[in-house]
Amino acid sequence: MTPKQQRFVEEYMVDLNACAAAKRAGYSERTAEWIGPQLLGKNHVKEAVQMGLEEKKIKSGISAEYVLERLKYEAELEGEGATHAARVRALELLGKHIGLFPANSRLEVSLPSFDAESTPEDRSIARRLILEEVRELRSDNE
Repeated sequence: MTPKQQRFVEEYMVDLNACAAAKRAGYSERTAEWIGPQLLGKNHVKEAVQMGLEEKKIKSGISAEYVLERLKYEAELEGEGATHAARVRALELLGKHIGLFPANSRLEVSLPSFDAESTPEDRSIARRLILEEVRELRSDNE
């Protein structure tokens, strides 16, 4: 690997932006837009980037298990500091991770309306029922 390519890898690790990394590594402003992605396609550069990402992952202590656990925690969080939007988004990301939502399908779910007397248990049961419905739809589509 050339020194310029090595510099590109180091700069790419900063923000994972190939064009900006190419510019910072000393490639021409004019060619950086296409040279960055081209460099990422070279096997030796790709391997160096993968090693850098792995090293970054180890240093940060963040693993797939950690992310999934935090998403699960957020999806189940209730009370102060919890928002409905955050729970829904966490459930969406978890569902995508386990393949619940096929890329080219459309899922429509109607939710019961909750009034002021509904309890967190009611909402939890509704979420579980929705997830079961999604799993059934998914298994029917496979």
